[in-house]
Amino acid sequence: MAEVNTYLSILKSALITEKAAKDAEKNRKYIFIVAKDANSIEIKKAVEKVYKVKVSKVNTLVVKGKMKRVRWNQPGKTSDYKKAIVTLKEGFEIKLT
Repeated sequence: MAEVNTYLSILKSALITEKAAKDAEKNRKYIFIVAKDANSIEIKKAVEKVYKVKVSKVNTLVVKGKMKRVRWNQPGKTSDYKKAIVTLKEGFEIKLT
């Protein structure tokens, strides 16, 4: 049971945008927001165990937070997060909806 909790702590959520939906449909690429300290091997294992698919490639990048105005025009900043682009092998698919 501890393994499942570790895998779910690595994969925080799926990022669903128009571009991500097109990539999933055409190229079998799915985008996830992951833990900042997770590496590509851990992300690959987590996706394979949670979604029961085979992963061919994982690319990661850190998205830096942006400066925004928050209440009463005070400057603020959105959070940094790590994003993983996971490519699946031929014949596999993830249902995210």
